[in-house]
Amino acid sequence: MATNPAYPQRILVTTPIYYVNDRPHLGHAYTTVAADFMTRAHRLLGHEVFFLTGTDEHGEKVAETARAKGKSPIEHCDEVVTGFKDAWKALHIDYDRFIRTTEEAHICGVTHLLKRLRQATGPDGQPVIYEGEYRGLYCTGCEKFLSGRDMEDGRCPVHPTRDPQEITERNYFFRLSAFLDQLQAKIERDEIHIRPKIRKREVLGLFAQGLDDFSLSREKVEWGIPLPFDPSQTAYVWVDALSNYITGVGFGTNGDSYNKWWNNSSVLHLMAKDILKFHTIFWPAMLLAAGEKTPEAMFIHGYLTLVDQKMSKSLGNVIKPDAWVADFGIDGARYLLTTIFRFGQDGEIREDTLREKYNADLANDFGNLVSRAAKMVLGHFDGYIPNPDFNRPEVQDLRSVMINEELNFIDAVDEVDPNMAVASAMSIVRAANRYFDHMQPWNLAKQGRLGDLAVVLGDTMEAIFYASKYLSPVLPTKIPEVLRTLGYTDAEIDARLRKGQTIAAPAGRQITKAAPFFPRVDKLGGKVEPEKKEEPKMDGVITIDEFFAAKLKTAEVIAAEKVEKADKLLKLQIRLGEEIRQIVAGIAEFYQPADLVGRTIIVVTNLQPAKIRGIESNGMLLAARHGNTLRLLTTDGEIPSGAEIG
Repeated sequence: MATNPAYPQRILVTTPIYYVNDRPHLGHAYTTVAADFMTRAHRLLGHEVFFLTGTDEHGEKVAETARAKGKSPIEHCDEVVTGFKDAWKALHIDYDRFIRTTEEAHICGVTHLLKRLRQATGPDGQPVIYEGEYRGLYCTGCEKFLSGRDMEDGRCPVHPTRDPQEITERNYFFRLSAFLDQLQAKIERDEIHIRPKIRKREVLGLFAQGLDDFSLSREKVEWGIPLPFDPSQTAYVWVDALSNYITGVGFGTNGDSYNKWWNNSSVLHLMAKDILKFHTIFWPAMLLAAGEKTPEAMFIHGYLTLVDQKMSKSLGNVIKPDAWVADFGIDGARYLLTTIFRFGQDGEIREDTLREKYNADLANDFGNLVSRAAKMVLGHFDGYIPNPDFNRPEVQDLRSVMINEELNFIDAVDEVDPNMAVASAMSIVRAANRYFDHMQPWNLAKQGRLGDLAVVLGDTMEAIFYASKYLSPVLPTKIPEVLRTLGYTDAEIDARLRKGQTIAAPAGRQITKAAPFFPRVDKLGGKVEPEKKEEPKMDGVITIDEFFAAKLKTAEVIAAEKVEKADKLLKLQIRLGEEIRQIVAGIAEFYQPADLVGRTIIVVTNLQPAKIRGIESNGMLLAARHGNTLRLLTTDGEIPSGAEIG
């Protein structure tokens, strides 16, 4: 993420402000949970953060919806705002400011900005604002003026169920054309850092297509902010809404706050791809015209989809956030929103995938590890956590994963990648599980080897502590429970998770309980996806989802040896990025161990571990065979180990 060079550790994180045509759905929650994650993650790393979210309450559509309900616009807005605040409370969203565009402070700030723009001139010396007439189409659904290239089959692609309006009205226009060269250069140089890269290319493609000046006002819309220089017109709802990013931190009302959180911080805007043009082009152009700083970074994510359709009220396919909270709990819902697919890409929500991921990651991998280790500490050491010993050979893989994944977490946060940040924490969890199972502490207890048992449990508890730190941004209610189980006080937990302060490791602290943290979910009570007719499946044919269920990665062979009394088997040690694994493969008839060391191979990484001739195998290499010939699958050039395939 690009940062303000003078203030790299002070960050303003924003969501779009959400339109109050109806109550929040899971698409709103997706962006907001990601923003909350980024806020908590930066605080964990010791950064100063302000998290801004809110609601967009003006415009023609809001007035229409209120009339249909027999209410005034502000009565309707107050009702829907309560729904948003309740939803964010249910998901444990910890914002610093919830801004409403009907607030006096926001109206004051927008009025101040409009006055500034009215007085401004562009690089060519022409006024930034000029009067003109708009003739064309308008989508009330997204409050957007439409050109021919904006439409699909004659309709707005975001609202395909409604016809756009034909309107003719006298408006004030913003001279966008005067700032396009300057704006394009800033985007190309990453002074406005747009990610993922595909969205940056999309934005630059808009410049190539040609961009028109846009309407700054509406002539016939009463529910809005009047222009200070012509009260017969109201500010175009997008001009009003985008301004919240600066009015929310004091523009026009509180200069000290504005200087701190806009001018003297790094600004990160998060949004979905349907509002890309407004944020990446209109908004920074307005700031340039007003003589204000442009945001450092924008991350544009994909859609949550149901049956290949974007989730939206107009399509009637929304899921309410409280349904997920009811099924998976606060932290389970947040975890799934953050991890079910890569942030930045579209992803289809499926009930079976949600349940499987929750049970595999939280109930089994993390929750079960904490409970098993805690019970053994309670049972054998009166609850006092033993000292670890990370100098022993048996624990080096775990130690390496802990060190490297800490760095990977920091990199993922810097890249605005909540999904990979959580994956880094879960890599520590899985490494701790492998170590715990390999060392078999239950057998050490049976054999009376309490010294060895103490070290294994001390190592495991240290790993749980490490993983918990980096899981805390996504699991903000359960991780404090885990840390309390490890003997930490609320003051220590707050110091570590909210203020980024270092606290002592868990050794010597006393565990008081070992309750399950994530009970399994076997049946969902809420409706997660609409019913859809199953198409007949052809024999021998798999779906794209079934194909991508197999996780393929490149791996480097770092050691190889024959398996005793097994002519066909080789035992390989492989490197997957920073992780070391062992696999057993039936290739001894075709390859000598020495021939394999240093090679790059392709491995299925998410197979259930198995024991072959008593040796654990954690993965499967891929090879092609024809008759008596076998060849390992590899890449056609050099690439780091751990690279994903697919």
